Amino acid sequence: MELTKIAVATGNKGKLKEIKDIFTGVELVSLGELGFTGEIEETGKSFRENAMIKAGTIAKLYNLPTLADDSGLCVDGLNGAPGIYSARFSGEGEAANRKLLLKRMEHVGDRKAHFECAVCLYLPDGHTYFGEGKTYGKILYEEIGSSGFGYDCLFYSDDLKKSFGLATEEEKNTVSHRFRALQDLKVKTGQL
Repeated sequence: MELTKIAVATGNKGKLKEIKDIFTGVELVSLGELGFTGEIEETGKSFRENAMIKAGTIAKLYNLPTLADDSGLCVDGLNGAPGIYSARFSGEGEAANRKLLLKRMEHVGDRKAHFECAVCLYLPDGHTYFGEGKTYGKILYEEIGSSGFGYDCLFYSDDLKKSFGLATEEEKNTVSHRFRALQDLKVKTGQL
C-alpha cells in the first residue's frame, strides 16, 4: 500500500511530534492544518477502539487516510489504572494526573507498569489497519527529568534504564510504546 498523505487525529502536540519523528516518508497533516477544532469523544472500552473512533471520525470528515493512536499508562498495582483514562485521570491536566498517580501509589508495593499504545490507520473506504505496542518499566517515587510529556517523568524504562523524563527524544523513540505500535502498523501495511 502506498500512501503519500495521512491525517493525524490528535490534538496532543507531543504525540504529533513523536509520530512525525517515527512515521517518516509520508506527508502527515495535523488536525490544525485540516481546520478541525472539535472534540472527538473517546467512548471505546479499549485503546484499540478509541484509536479507531478518532481515526474514523477524521477519515470520514476529510476523506483522507487517517492515523490515530490511543495510549496510556497501565500500573499493575492499580489493576491497570489509569489505562484508557490516562489523559483524563484527574480531569485537571498532566501535572494533576501525575500528582494523583503518586498519591494513589503511596501504599502500593507493586510498582510495575507499562505504557500501551494502539494505532489505527483508517482509510476513506472504511478499511482499517492496527498496530500495537508496549514498553515496560515501573513507577518512580517522584518526578525525575523534564523531557517528554504526560507521565514520562514518573516512568522508569526497563529498556533505557532511566526515566523517560531523562531520555532524549531519539532514545525514547527507539523503545516507546508508540514507536513499537507504529512499527507494527508499518509491517502490516507494507509502509516501510
